[in-house]
Amino acid sequence: MLTSEQIAFYHENGYIVVEDVLSDEELAALRRVTDEFVERSRAISESDDVFDLEPNHSAERPRLRRIKNPIMQHEVYDQIFRHDGILNIVEQLIGPGVRRNTTKLNMKEPDHGSAVEWHQDWAFYPHTNDDVLAVGVCLDDMTEENGCMLMAPGSHKGKLYSHHEHGVFVGAVSEPGFEPGETAKCLVKAGGITIHHARTLHASTPNHSANPRRLLLFEYCSLDSWPLMTGPTFEEYSATVVRGEPGVAPRQEAVPVIIPLPKPENAGSIFEIQESLKNREMARR
Repeated sequence: MLTSEQIAFYHENGYIVVEDVLSDEELAALRRVTDEFVERSRAISESDDVFDLEPNHSAERPRLRRIKNPIMQHEVYDQIFRHDGILNIVEQLIGPGVRRNTTKLNMKEPDHGSAVEWHQDWAFYPHTNDDVLAVGVCLDDMTEENGCMLMAPGSHKGKLYSHHEHGVFVGAVSEPGFEPGETAKCLVKAGGITIHHARTLHASTPNHSANPRRLLLFEYCSLDSWPLMTGPTFEEYSATVVRGEPGVAPRQEAVPVIIPLPKPENAGSIFEIQESLKNREMARR
């Protein structure tokens, strides 16, 4: 469980790092399963509904940017998604009752690994209120050299930046002259977690180290936050509830919203969407 000081830090800064959440056995299982998926990817040459491939992926040298929707791909990922230690922390931050939003496993291969440009998750999936956050489960030590996440402290309390360019959603802050201001490095050991608010500005550089950087991302919402984009049926909504009972009364707050449409042609993951961005500053680092 978080201390009162940690909870206050999250609400003030929009992110937090928590060490030693997973056991050695849980971490070993995640790594084993992930290695198995990397081996499976040798058999494909184009991204599909499971794998998002780096441009230089090959059967001889498999390189993945992402495993899509991992909790639907293997029970080990789903077990960690429902981890009591993680859910207890999430409930401390967004209240009792938790609902699933999206899940993915982002990967940065040694001496490569795609960058992620500055963005706010909220731009991708606006809801009726912003008690929405992402938990990053670290399969490896997150260091400055291997492309740890960078946060802009306090940005979750500020504006929602435009993520559109020439009328198209590009998945990254596109405003001319944008500067994130003060930034913080999320340095955390394998088995720890990062947590960031859906409106917090964040990014990451390429991996310049000889070590992998694999981050399992789980996005959770309060029970009374409903997505504005998709309009799920009650059955679909209920299926995403992890703790608590589903209801039919969304809590609506005066939060800024920009609908993430239209998207670029053939866009899939954030990596593909951000390829449409004209100024890809993080990729040049």
